[in-house]
Amino acid sequence: MLDKIDQQWLKSFHCIYENNSFKRAAEFLGLPTSNVSRHIALLEERLNTRLFDRTTRRITPTDAGEHLYLRTQPLLDKLNDALEEVTQHSQEVMGQLKVLMPDSPALAQAVVSFCTQHPSVSLCCDTSISPKEDLLDGFDIVLSFHRGKLEDNNWVAKEIKRWPSAVVASPKILQSVPRPFQITDLKHIPCISSFTAINGTPWIFKNAKGELITQKVHSSFKVNSGHLAKIGAESGLGLAILPIEFCQAEICSGTLEVVEMEYRPDDLVLYAFYSSRKHLAKKIPIFIEHLKHQENIVN
Repeated sequence: MLDKIDQQWLKSFHCIYENNSFKRAAEFLGLPTSNVSRHIALLEERLNTRLFDRTTRRITPTDAGEHLYLRTQPLLDKLNDALEEVTQHSQEVMGQLKVLMPDSPALAQAVVSFCTQHPSVSLCCDTSISPKEDLLDGFDIVLSFHRGKLEDNNWVAKEIKRWPSAVVASPKILQSVPRPFQITDLKHIPCISSFTAINGTPWIFKNAKGELITQKVHSSFKVNSGHLAKIGAESGLGLAILPIEFCQAEICSGTLEVVEMEYRPDDLVLYAFYSSRKHLAKKIPIFIEHLKHQENIVN
């Protein structure tokens, strides 16, 4: 029976099963969707059984499809491990890497240094501060800044770096408005929204137990740039939440002050998102590790 089954058919089958999508599997495999559909049709014909139930909205494996995956996955994993062992001496990273990320100078420098170290990588990079989920298909990896809890989706989230943050303000604005001591006071004081301005997300704090607390703030200066938020705060346009590392020099010089309240802001986190735990191309974990070792990546 094995000599009648093309290995590519099984590869397409596993990729569809793990991604719950013919389209995503085709994008991952770098094949037209019609080819992937043909592989499943041939496999079903050769096995004389249906492997997936298809509707216009979703696909689900049949009992036969579930059984085939569970029985063949360990075998394919062992085969892949054996092949990896044979080629582990080779550290070359190659192929096209499609990245969606914020338009950040520091991130840009990190990406350029990665491509310099790995000249066999062909980079395709698009920049967006707050990408919508329906735009994520077709990218190998998505980089995004977040505070608070991540929304549930089908992507794997890998933390790259975390920055403890503080509410900061210029001495100028603190002399002209009542100094806030409770986060609810922020509803009546000019504030600067950053990173999440497009979505209008409230500021996110955490209590001593690590529980998240959201607070809507009064904001007439909304920017999707930490650099702009810092300059605005220094100029007295409002209070801002910024990574302490990012504004340490301004705090030391006195152009910005830390405003302490009953809760502290949640950390700013840079995440890397990718679509599947399985069939992970070598370039993706190496790119993530490269980013983890970069300094000043939030600037």
